[in-house]
Amino acid sequence: MTDPKTHLHHYLRNARAAVLWKLEGLGEYDIRRPLTPTGTNLLGLVKHLTCTTADYFGTVFDRPFPDPQPWFDPDTAPGADMWATPEEPTAFLIDLYHRTGAHADSLITELDLDTEGRVPWWPAEDATVTLHRILVHMIDETNRHAGHADIIRELIDGSAGLRQGADNLPAHSPEQWTAHYNAVEQAARQAATR
Repeated sequence: MTDPKTHLHHYLRNARAAVLWKLEGLGEYDIRRPLTPTGTNLLGLVKHLTCTTADYFGTVFDRPFPDPQPWFDPDTAPGADMWATPEEPTAFLIDLYHRTGAHADSLITELDLDTEGRVPWWPAEDATVTLHRILVHMIDETNRHAGHADIIRELIDGSAGLRQGADNLPAHSPEQWTAHYNAVEQAARQAATR
């Protein structure tokens, strides 16, 4: 890959796949349950990324995603895009994420990196952007939430890693991970008493 747009698109697709991988093999409760005081949960991260993907690659370049995103309506409660109600099926939200990704992929393929768009919710002095800037922004946004998903999944069942087939973790046994955890804990306690 020598083309910058191809590189950026590759990293965005990898980040999307990493987010979805974190849901694999889990039941409805674990996919939806909040594991931080602010309510962070796996399916909510997917729902949020669906909305941001639709907006940044649709609205910004005047190619709106055809399906409504009611979670961003002005009369919707703040944070409605960060969790799924019982009436929102997991399969539907995952499919919607795939479809917003396909919509974005089509736009990325068609446009040049220097194609301009406008982010109406950004300050006026920053609102005019290029596809290049939005690609970088969405790689950052998606990877940030992939990191959240990685931690949430580890809290659920101990699964961790970068992506399917390449977890990027040392090949430790459970005993080695326990020893590692204990060493980090001991170092933290010792540092706190200095």
